[in-house]
Amino acid sequence: MALLNFRRREAASAAKPPLNRQVEAFLEGYSMEVMPRTAEKVEDFRELLPAGTRVYIAHIEGTPIEDMVATARRVAREGYPVMPHFPARIIKDRATLEDWIARYQGEAGVDQALLLAGGVEKPHGDFHSSMQLLETDAFGRAGFKRLHVAGHPEGNRDIDPDGSRRNVDDALRWKQKFSETTDAQMAIATQFAFDSKPIIKWADALQEAGITMPIHIGIAGPAKLQTLIKFAIACGVGPSLKVLQKRAMDVSKLLLPYEPTEVLAALAAHKAANPDFLIERVHFFPLGGIKTNAQWAIDNGGASGTPAAKQG
Repeated sequence: MALLNFRRREAASAAKPPLNRQVEAFLEGYSMEVMPRTAEKVEDFRELLPAGTRVYIAHIEGTPIEDMVATARRVAREGYPVMPHFPARIIKDRATLEDWIARYQGEAGVDQALLLAGGVEKPHGDFHSSMQLLETDAFGRAGFKRLHVAGHPEGNRDIDPDGSRRNVDDALRWKQKFSETTDAQMAIATQFAFDSKPIIKWADALQEAGITMPIHIGIAGPAKLQTLIKFAIACGVGPSLKVLQKRAMDVSKLLLPYEPTEVLAALAAHKAANPDFLIERVHFFPLGGIKTNAQWAIDNGGASGTPAAKQG
């Protein structure tokens, strides 16, 4: 029944062509982020996401590893490649890291991961950065096929309190070198942003600096404006926050839900004009709900998900 329902959604989408063919192409192979508590609200992901859609599972401090693995197992059983977060600062030690990897592999068949420092001020144990996780080679020995690392188009004041980009850029240069020595495919998955100009400038600067890992750009899905502003402030999104503030001042738009139409159209147009542009995929943060985000993606041409083996 679930597969039949999704076919009906596909048929409805086919009857209503996407608004922008460049956006349709740009959305190919998009991914979606969930948490155990948000995934619980979805009866069957097959009713919402195209086959092969990569599903990231965010690991928030305080979430038991049992809940993370159970969510990964459930999503994998429904036919989706799963990419759990490994936040360095909440992993106590190497034994804990290896235990998590073993659980994900043994119970959910996971072979890919997003490695990040994590939004915790004081590390719980031995690790404080994703580079330290990579240095253990625990993922390499476990045979992980894909490893993503965090990117910050607008900087990260947790890493660079002075507002510069020195530390985050140094870290990406280190990860670029690591990507050239590992058998795993690597990419940069970013924090969400709302303005295309800083994103394009950042991606071009990375390429000029010799960082060539493909970028999976973080995009906030449709949501109430107040919800997005709250998350943007909490996550340290800087320059593009002005886009939301400007929208909030427009009475005609204040009560309307935000949709990522403008930022994706601009990025898609830039990609079409510059095929070598580092951004290769879109990664959705469904801040207004998974169902809402999934339907928006389908309505804008994202119904043709590609199998994981073909995703970049």
